[in-house]
Amino acid sequence: MTSIKRRHFLQLAGSTLVTVGISQLDIMQQGDRYSRVLAQAPGKKLALLVGIDNYPSERDKLRGCVTDVELQKNLLIYRFGFTEENIRILTNEQATRKNILETFDKHLIQKAQPGDVVVFHFSGHGSQVYDADCDFQHEDGRCLNSTFVPFDNNMSFTERRNSQGGEVNDIMGHTLFLLMYALNTENVTVVLDSCHSGGGKRGNLTVRNLPGGKQFKPSQAEIEYQQELLRRVNLKPEEYKKKRQEGVSKGVVIASAKRDQLASDAAFKGFHAGAFTYAMTQYLWQQPGNEPLSSAIVNISRSATNIAYERGEYQNPEWEEKPGSKSRDRPIYFLNKSTLPAEAVVTQVQGDTANLWLGGINHQSLEAFDGTATFSVIDSRGQEVGEVKLEPKSRQKLEAQGKLLKGKAAKILQPGTLLQEKMRPIPKDINLEIGLDPSLGNDKNKAERALQAIKNIQVVPIQQGKEVAYIFGRITNDNQKFQKQSSSELPPVGSIGLFTPALELIPGSFGETDETIEAAVTRLQAKFKSLIAARLVKTVLNTGSSRLNVTASMSKANNNCETLASVYTIRGSGQGTNNTEAACNSPSSSVSNLKLPLGTPVKFKVTNGENKNLFMCVLVIDPQGEMTVVFPNQWVVAEDAALVEAGETREIPKIGTDNFQFLVAKPLGMVEILVIASSNPLKETLLALRSIAARGDRSRGPVGLRGDEPTEITRSLIQDLDSEFDNAGDSLPDEVAGADTRQLAAMSITFEAIE
Repeated sequence: MTSIKRRHFLQLAGSTLVTVGISQLDIMQQGDRYSRVLAQAPGKKLALLVGIDNYPSERDKLRGCVTDVELQKNLLIYRFGFTEENIRILTNEQATRKNILETFDKHLIQKAQPGDVVVFHFSGHGSQVYDADCDFQHEDGRCLNSTFVPFDNNMSFTERRNSQGGEVNDIMGHTLFLLMYALNTENVTVVLDSCHSGGGKRGNLTVRNLPGGKQFKPSQAEIEYQQELLRRVNLKPEEYKKKRQEGVSKGVVIASAKRDQLASDAAFKGFHAGAFTYAMTQYLWQQPGNEPLSSAIVNISRSATNIAYERGEYQNPEWEEKPGSKSRDRPIYFLNKSTLPAEAVVTQVQGDTANLWLGGINHQSLEAFDGTATFSVIDSRGQEVGEVKLEPKSRQKLEAQGKLLKGKAAKILQPGTLLQEKMRPIPKDINLEIGLDPSLGNDKNKAERALQAIKNIQVVPIQQGKEVAYIFGRITNDNQKFQKQSSSELPPVGSIGLFTPALELIPGSFGETDETIEAAVTRLQAKFKSLIAARLVKTVLNTGSSRLNVTASMSKANNNCETLASVYTIRGSGQGTNNTEAACNSPSSSVSNLKLPLGTPVKFKVTNGENKNLFMCVLVIDPQGEMTVVFPNQWVVAEDAALVEAGETREIPKIGTDNFQFLVAKPLGMVEILVIASSNPLKETLLALRSIAARGDRSRGPVGLRGDEPTEITRSLIQDLDSEFDNAGDSLPDEVAGADTRQLAAMSITFEAIE
């Protein structure tokens, strides 16, 4: 996430952004210093949360903004100690311009005292209006101020798009500056999950923006309200303008996307939410507390960027602190608080049954929690005092029901009790949801029949509130304009293939222009198998919940002291012991979205911090969804090929031993490295890999998986994980496998391959 310097936070335009960041390893090593950061002990904790889905015009409706409010509310209550009576919520019809401004005044301005903590969150549409003061002039000469749009907006998307201009009753960034300035505390956090460019819908993506521009002007009521606030805070217009141009007036402002990017209303398993808000709240559920703002929001940004990219969009959040305040060194929300990480929390109890909020679960693993997952009930010291088992199929959005298995309910179950994942069921089969693009025209029925004949493919409608993994369609003149590839790399108009939910094409999936629907589906069957396998293996990701002590990192192959990215298991015993590499330096790349040019040589390191041997597998998934196994990579004696001994750091490729390089290569786009460590020897996985390697007559080196091979490896891996679970004396239905956090660590590192 980037920090916006010397300009108004809502202009979101133009200037060079100063990036800040720190690796997870660096956070571990400097945790003691951060926990000693001085901060004024807070008094009251006040919040106003606004989320608008049901805008009056059908064309303007969103689906995830009210969920954003629920995400923030439960985070603030159960992680940061806010009370319900100190949180005001305005959703849908309640979130009129008048109600937002009045509630901000009465609940925040009139109540906040020095040292109090204030949070304001807005999820909904954003836009832009003409700025007569021209705080910032765009390159094209426009002077605009960004806005957020209340429920009672007087011009819909269609009306704004077709209008020659006029007054709109949006709330301006200038107004928000004054509202923050009027607060009698410096501990202010504003979160804006909306955007100010793009707009509308495409593919299965809904964007939180209404058209704006210099032809639109703020309403007279808005101007008069700003003048009233100026009188109240005793600011002269010249001083007001100068302060605006210097930066935010209080605390910190976090925006979910850059000025020229889209804030996505993203579909997840059974619900919608803002990609940024979900990433932010899920990350904070997993952190023990007191991480400085500067590193926390960079790591949050990485997750938000990945969520958006999976849906075919680039979304890089930005942030700005009050000039000279050093807010970046303070904990997020300005609260010094050590809290145990958790996947879930008890919100209501009836006997031995509890309602749960699953706010700490990674979005890629949500599908695994539709089954009978088991959680540890933990006390204030992090010790297990009971077990709660998730009721099968009880999850609705992020709410579920659980039944107490061990312990006395009256003693250990109460609202606010934290739960940590102990075991999750991994489905042995998983469906890939495919949407049909209107570009198919009269061939949509043919496409539906052909796709539904393939096992594990589910055809779902787009823009109907359901999650879509990919869209099947044709290249047209209209959808070509969305593509980020160069024109020389674009498939010809009329060719059939796969798109992301935002209509970005999937490289390598398009055929010739005269190809029939049936032929295209037949050609793509191997691709579907790869995509299904990749999705299935990602359901085991448990970086936050694993109890194993494992660290993984990526660096440039020609520089031992230039770590590009690193990840570790937060709850692993003895965490932070891998100091040898960290003594070299901190990461060379501090940007939230790591970009590596084609041809860059990279290497990986995996460290077993346990006092027992572990068995590891490292998979690379490219932007086409193709899977390559880079470790294990020895096939003459394969029995111990995956072994990483206790305390060992394994380098991949190993200089002087491995006869291959890992170079960043085409296709362009996001590359994901999955690192899986297990107490189990991975016998079935090794047998399958050795068989595949033998077909290529190889004794050493990475194995690129094609055809049925991704399915073979994925199923073998899940079988190995399940056998370890069965050996522990547990049992599950035949259609699922078990992943135990005490025996498994599965982590992910991502980067973007660029020209």
